[in-house]
This record gives sequence, structure tokens and C-alpha cells, in this order.
Amino acid sequence: MRLEILTLALIVGACTWAFRFFPTKVDLSGIKPDGVLARFLAATGPAAIATLFVASLLPMVTGGLPVPLVIGTVSVLAVFAAARSVVTATLAGSVGYGLAVWLV
Repeated sequence: MRLEILTLALIVGACTWAFRFFPTKVDLSGIKPDGVLARFLAATGPAAIATLFVASLLPMVTGGLPVPLVIGTVSVLAVFAAARSVVTATLAGSVGYGLAVWLV
């Protein structure tokens, strides 16, 4: 293994550990609910999910709109609109996407 790859893996691992460890240890009770930091933290999760969605979507749409992607996305949106449950919507999207891949 090359030293550059090992160094990069260690740096990425340390940053991932820090992002997962420190938020559980920081006391956020003093943050104002309407403050800038509270709004930033509240927006980080949805922004990360949207970024991952777009990053996984872009390679799929280069050759036209694939049926499994459409079915999975519609399943998520429909079930979330009906049930208002992120867990149920995620499961419905996974099942819809999987069935579409299997059938198409």
C-alpha cells in the first residue's frame, strides 16, 4: 500500500470520528432556539440528505430518466405525504426501487 493512501485513510477516519464523537459530547443547552447556530444545525441534516440524493441521482439521469429512480422517489414522496413518517417513507422508497429494478 502506498503511504499517500494510508495517510489519506487515516485523515478521513480521524475526521469522521470527530464528526461523530464531538457532537454527542458538546453541551448545546445554552443555544438560543432562534439563533444562527440552532438554525444551522437544524438545516445540516436535510442539506446532507439532499446532497446525497443529488449526488446519487446525477449519474442515473445522464442516459435518460430511469424507471426505478422515478418509482423510488415517487414512493418516498407519496408515503411521506400520507404517513408523515421518515422511516416508513424510506422503507417504501427502498421497496419501490427494488421492485422496479427487479421488474424492469
